[in-house]
Amino acid sequence: MTSQRRRGVRRGVARLVAGALLAAGLVSTGPAAAGSPAAAETGGATVVPVQTTGPADRRFNLVVMGDGYTAAEMPEFRAHVERHLSMLWSIEPFASYRSYINVWAVEIPSAESGVDCDPGLDAPARDTALNMGFWGGCNAGSVQRLLTVDSARAAAHADLVPGTSRANRQIVALANSTTYGGAGGSYATASGGNALSALITPHEIGHSLGGLQDEYDYYGRGVPGGAYTGGEPSSVHHTLLTERQMRDRRAKWWRWLGEESESGGVIGRHEGGLYSTTGVWRPSRHSMMKTLGYAFDQVEREVMVGAISAKVDLVEAHTPDAAPIGADRTVWVDTLHPVGGELAVEWRLDGRLLDTRGARTVDLRSLDLPRGRTHTLTAKVTDPTPFVRDPAVRASAALTRTVSWTVNPALTTRSEEVPPAFTGHTPTAAPVGARSVVHADTTHPPRRTVAVRWRLDGETVPNPGNDRDLDLRSLRLPPGTHTLTADIPGTGAELRWTVDALAATAAHELSAPLRTVRRPGQPVEYVYDGAFTMRLTARDDQEGAVVSQFRVDGDGWYTYYGWPTDASAPFLFSPSGTVIDGLVYGKLGRARAVPWDDATPDYGTHTVEYRTVDAAGNVSRARSFLVTLVAPE
Repeated sequence: MTSQRRRGVRRGVARLVAGALLAAGLVSTGPAAAGSPAAAETGGATVVPVQTTGPADRRFNLVVMGDGYTAAEMPEFRAHVERHLSMLWSIEPFASYRSYINVWAVEIPSAESGVDCDPGLDAPARDTALNMGFWGGCNAGSVQRLLTVDSARAAAHADLVPGTSRANRQIVALANSTTYGGAGGSYATASGGNALSALITPHEIGHSLGGLQDEYDYYGRGVPGGAYTGGEPSSVHHTLLTERQMRDRRAKWWRWLGEESESGGVIGRHEGGLYSTTGVWRPSRHSMMKTLGYAFDQVEREVMVGAISAKVDLVEAHTPDAAPIGADRTVWVDTLHPVGGELAVEWRLDGRLLDTRGARTVDLRSLDLPRGRTHTLTAKVTDPTPFVRDPAVRASAALTRTVSWTVNPALTTRSEEVPPAFTGHTPTAAPVGARSVVHADTTHPPRRTVAVRWRLDGETVPNPGNDRDLDLRSLRLPPGTHTLTADIPGTGAELRWTVDALAATAAHELSAPLRTVRRPGQPVEYVYDGAFTMRLTARDDQEGAVVSQFRVDGDGWYTYYGWPTDASAPFLFSPSGTVIDGLVYGKLGRARAVPWDDATPDYGTHTVEYRTVDAAGNVSRARSFLVTLVAPE
């Protein structure tokens, strides 16, 4: 590509930029602008299924593609994809609903390594398939961290994944760079090798999938946003109402008020959001939509559960319902299988609740239905997740699905030979965690209910009612590795899983303290008179990436990623925090996100806890130490 053409591409990509600055100083980007380059150049790209949970047209599809990775650097792209996914699966509700999501990697070898204008406008342009570039596509009027992609080219490469469309997918484009940057909206971009890049992806999916809004109290980094002047926001997690008004009107997040926030503190009324510093309030002091590294709070998590579930159908398949059926047969539904909990199935005959204990199959012959009239059989499938409290969300098509049949006892069901066999199951290639729900679906002979028998370490596990799912949490497994099997008695069909019931271990390493204090039965105390560093390392006896987290004085769990400017560097705690590109990191004590937050040092003793989330979803027991920060004399 000639230099003149590269400059033209830079200007073309820059014209694709739109939207508002995000917490990481990013912007939302929309569809390609009119006149943008046609994106038909997809030759040489390879689609790799990373995680397949079902047909693409019946799942939410995450399509991850790379730019600026040469053929020789493709292993690095794969490592970056793994890191992004490991982070995503450690965050709720993605952890519990991972089985609703397909992940596809589109490997696109670039002619040159890197992306345009990285790190400065004077850096050379690169010949890459997606034309990614910093500075809003090399626009001198933009900002360095704005990392854009040619939207049309990205869409064309995503179209290589059969069954996906704009309606059921999220595109994430990773640039081969360690420079901090990204963008979000309909498409998300991130630097593949930057310390914080993997935290951008869930934040952007919060925007594009859940319709969540930014909770920042600034528009441009380093500049307070001023007072909010609009009316009551349409955003579910912003309000002008007081807590009493929310309760009295049963509005906004009234159902969650007063609870300990998943992202730290208490859910209540915290000022700032929608790019305004004052005059508007959000549920939690910090959360995924305000500060990268924290979890979604309960309000946001509820929205995301509904949004993810709306992309799928809780009922995968069922006995045909287009015409009346006889009473001489079984009727069945196959449901989805969240990793975090079983779906509930309620059967009714002519409005009367049947005692099926959640079974997925009902044998009509056992009901002894009288002839002479027809009957109505219904199966109501509901997601009982505690992540949802709003009855309207629970009753929506996303979380509740009903199938009905007309039963005519005068009809005779045609005899069919349907051998009992497994038709789908939790993947067996990787260990499952001790907190997981494992499933095994079967065929459905019309005159037989196929039973699934579960064994743990050779011992039969009682699982009455719904024998298609086994919730391992109910077994309270001792630490270690176990063998789980599911079989169909009398057929020889068997599935086998390794159950990882041993969480990864974590260790901390601190810079040299002034002194170390050890007291019997108490955590070790380290004394400092200024800044200190903390490195967290994790070890697991199983394969797969491990995410480490920490929190200070019981605040929200925060993802350990090294340091914003260097993923390999330890985290730096200091009395007032460190300002990096308009944001504040590492204040010991009460967290501080922006320069105008309270910078008063919290001298005294603080408790630092840390834990791990392994590839199987096991969360380790928190370990802790004490840090005493001595005030200067």
